[in-house]
Amino acid sequence: MANVNLAVIYYSSTGTNYQMAQWAEAAAAEAGAEVKLVKVPELAPEEAIASNPAWKAHAEATKDVPEATSEDVEWADAIIFSVPTRFGNLPAQMKQFIDSQGGLWASGKTVNKVVSGMTSAQNPHGGQEATMLNLYTSMMHWGMIIATPGYTDPVLFGAGGNPYGTSVSVDQDGNMIEEVEGAVKHQAKRTVDIATRIKSGS
Repeated sequence: MANVNLAVIYYSSTGTNYQMAQWAEAAAAEAGAEVKLVKVPELAPEEAIASNPAWKAHAEATKDVPEATSEDVEWADAIIFSVPTRFGNLPAQMKQFIDSQGGLWASGKTVNKVVSGMTSAQNPHGGQEATMLNLYTSMMHWGMIIATPGYTDPVLFGAGGNPYGTSVSVDQDGNMIEEVEGAVKHQAKRTVDIATRIKSGS
């Protein structure tokens, strides 16, 4: 069985996608992958972060989480991205990280890696599916192999049934509405399984 390197790359302003990334990290490690959990660099100005107590608290709580680099992308056989929805698209922080990987892309170092995505928004129709599709559009340009959860396990329906990637709605107090931990863990294990098959040539 091939040893899979999995990078869980996330952006989170108040903690939702960090929690999802942690669940993915745990499940992938349980499935036998070597896992790195990394965050993309923050672009927002300090005054914007300081003006939002939840954002400021989360930034402080995760200050020691390593920042994602091109080396992490190159190292990985598979990547799980976890990002909040911003007007049906990726947040600028994640888009900047993806856009800065042109050197890897140009040298073919993103080709045939496995990728899967997760997201969150304030309501079920707040752009969650569009965000996943926008992420995957970039990943198609990278030549990556997209591993969506589809409807491969009943646990996905309790999480809202998003076939593009686990997504969660968050209320005004920052609480997750749907029960998505099981869906995240299933998606992570599925991503590792597909990457293992590809890496081992089966």
